[in-house]
Amino acid sequence: MSWLEPEPFLRGTAWLDGRRPVRADPADLGRLPWDIAERAALPIGVRVEFTAAPGTRAVLLRYRAAVPAAGDALRELRHGFALWRGTRCLAEVFAEPAEEAEVRIELPPDGGRFTVHLPENQAPVVLGLRPVGGALAPAPRRPRWLVHGDSITEGWWATRAAHSWPATAGRALGLDPVNLGYAGGARGELPLAEHLARLPGELITLAFGTNCWAAVPSSAPLLYETTRAFVALVRRGHPTTGLLVVSPVLRPAAEHTGNALGATLAELRTAMEEAVRDMAAAGDTRLALLPGGPLLGPEDLADGLHPDDRGHAKIAAAVVRALREAGFVGRAVSPAV
Repeated sequence: MSWLEPEPFLRGTAWLDGRRPVRADPADLGRLPWDIAERAALPIGVRVEFTAAPGTRAVLLRYRAAVPAAGDALRELRHGFALWRGTRCLAEVFAEPAEEAEVRIELPPDGGRFTVHLPENQAPVVLGLRPVGGALAPAPRRPRWLVHGDSITEGWWATRAAHSWPATAGRALGLDPVNLGYAGGARGELPLAEHLARLPGELITLAFGTNCWAAVPSSAPLLYETTRAFVALVRRGHPTTGLLVVSPVLRPAAEHTGNALGATLAELRTAMEEAVRDMAAAGDTRLALLPGGPLLGPEDLADGLHPDDRGHAKIAAAVVRALREAGFVGRAVSPAV
C-alpha cells in the first residue's frame, strides 16, 4: 500500500508552512519578536489522529525531524511517540534520532480511534502514514480550541506532551486543542491577537501575563489596557466565540516583588482580572475569567515557576470547570474516545 498523505490526519494545527505545521501566521512573522517566531516553528500540540479498522496490527509513520549538531548534549536524545486511546496512554515507542525515518507503532486488534503524540521538540514533520494489516482513516474532527499563552501553556516541565494542561483539558472535553503557547513570550503582543482573530476556532482561551512581570516589564495600568486591546483585536475575528481568560498562576518569587516598573505579579494579576470584568460588565457576555492565583501551590511547581505534571493536571481541571460553568462547552461533553 502506498503512503497516505498526512494532512487529513493532523490535529492541533494552526497553520501549515508547506508541509510543516507552525504556530504563527507564516505570512506575518515580520511583526513578531524573534523569540516568538522561533518558538512558533515548533509543532507543539500537533498530533496524528486516526481510526483503525479491526485487525489493523500497526501504523507506520514516516517523518522528518531535527537532529542537533555533533557535540550537542541532546544529539542522542531518542524520538518518543505516544499512542493514546481516549484518556489512556497505551504505549510509548522510542526511535533512534534521525533526520528522516519510519517508526512502527503497534495497535490493539479491536481497532478504534487513536491519537499519536509526536516528539515535539525535535520539530517533526509527518511525511506519510501506512497501516499494517488493515486500514486507517482520518479521525472525525472535533471543535477547535485555540489556547494562547506562555511556556506554561506550551507545556514546560510536563513529563510528556500529552500531560500539558491544554492537552489534558482537551481530552476531558472532547476538543481539538491548538497550542499557541510561546515560551518566554505571551506578553500581550498585539500581532498575535490579530493572528488569533484570523484563525478559525470554536473556543478560545488566553493564559498570559507572567512574562509581563520581568521578561518585558509592564505596569499594572499598562497591562490593564493591553488586556483590553488584546481581547478587542481577537473579537474582530471572533465576536461571539466563547473566550476564557486565565490570569497568571502562582509565581512565588514575583508575587510581592516589584519589577523594573515597580509592579508585583499580584498587582499585574489584579489589573488583568479587572480588565476582563470591566469588558464583561460592558456587554461582552461571551467573556469569562478564571483567576489563576489560587490554582496552584508551591508544591505544584517544578522550578518555582513551571508546574509539574500534578500542577498541569490542576490547571486543566480548573479550566474544564470554568469552561463548563461559563456555558462555553456542555456539561455532558464526553471525553475523547
